[in-house]
This record gives sequence, structure tokens and C-alpha cells, in this order.
Amino acid sequence: MSHQGKVEPLREMAGLDEGTPLFAQVAERLAAEVADGGLAEGERVPSTNELAAFYRINPATAAKGINVLADEGLLDKRRGIGMFVAAGARATLLARRRAGFTERYVQPLLTEATRLGIDADELIALIKESSNERGGVPV
Repeated sequence: MSHQGKVEPLREMAGLDEGTPLFAQVAERLAAEVADGGLAEGERVPSTNELAAFYRINPATAAKGINVLADEGLLDKRRGIGMFVAAGARATLLARRRAGFTERYVQPLLTEATRLGIDADELIALIKESSNERGGVPV
């Protein structure tokens, strides 16, 4: 994201939608950049003004999004320099994503497999078969 102190626009961060508060979308997009490795631990996060200009939103809204992540301990403020990705932020975000993945996808999958009489071994075999067919995640 940054090269020799210059902050570049965040990848895949075009356009915000109106269905969710803008500050929450800014926070989520920054968190996604950290989780995906686009913003490394210790790296400077775009400033409030940079985010405001990029999204064409009020700087106070951008600041609120940044502060959400700071309040969660994912960003550290360095007085006079800016906000930086905190140590351990990526691991924290990945753990949250895994928990969300389990709740959103794995638990319903297990519930439906039980309804269909599919045991764990058969379910694993189905996942492996599907993954191999799609060239997906090795299991």
C-alpha cells in the first residue's frame, strides 16, 4: 500500500453503498485490507483526509471509521504521524472471519447434512470431491 512514505489508494475500495453507515463501510474495508495482507502490521493507514477524498465523504465520517478500528485495538495512533496497523491485527481479524465463516456457512451445512442423513465421513468426501472438481482449496 505504501511505497517510501507515499500512500496509494486502497485496492478494490471503489464506491460505498447507502445501505450501511458510511463510517462502518470505511472501517470494514480497512479491516479487509489488513486481513487480506494489503495493509501490513506496522504500516501507515491512509489519513482521514485521504480516505475522505478517496470516498468523497466528510472527513469526520472517515475519522469515525478509523476510530472504530482503533477502539478495537486494530490500529495504533502515533501522535503527529498518523494511524498504523497494530501488531496482531491481522491474526485478530482472521480469527473473527473464521468464526463468522463457521457461523454463517459451516453450522448450516452441518444442520442440513444431519437432516439428509449425511455423516461426517461422507460430508468430508463430498467436500473433497467438490473441491477437486472445482480446482479449489486442497483438502
